[in-house]
Amino acid sequence: IQRRIPKRGFTNTRRVAYKVFNVGQIDQLVAKYGLTEFSPETLFVNGLVSRTDLVKVLAQGELKSKIPFKVNAASEKAKQVIEAAGGSLEIVQ
Repeated sequence: IQRRIPKRGFTNTRRVAYKVFNVGQIDQLVAKYGLTEFSPETLFVNGLVSRTDLVKVLAQGELKSKIPFKVNAASEKAKQVIEAAGGSLEIVQ
């Protein structure tokens, strides 16, 4: 059967997959779960990501809460939005 069905496409084995959170979602998450810090550990405790997931913050929406961020990646625009709201951003590996 392997000869009859050809492989189609390409699978990148070095792809890095992130769990993406927009800045607009973070205020809702802070209100719902009572987050004091936005990090993979606090998200795991609340059941939003798994233990091995990488977290990335994107800049769609507005941020009103002033909380510290410890994430694996963030866009440049998200960094500007977080710092403009009075929060701090730390990139962890």
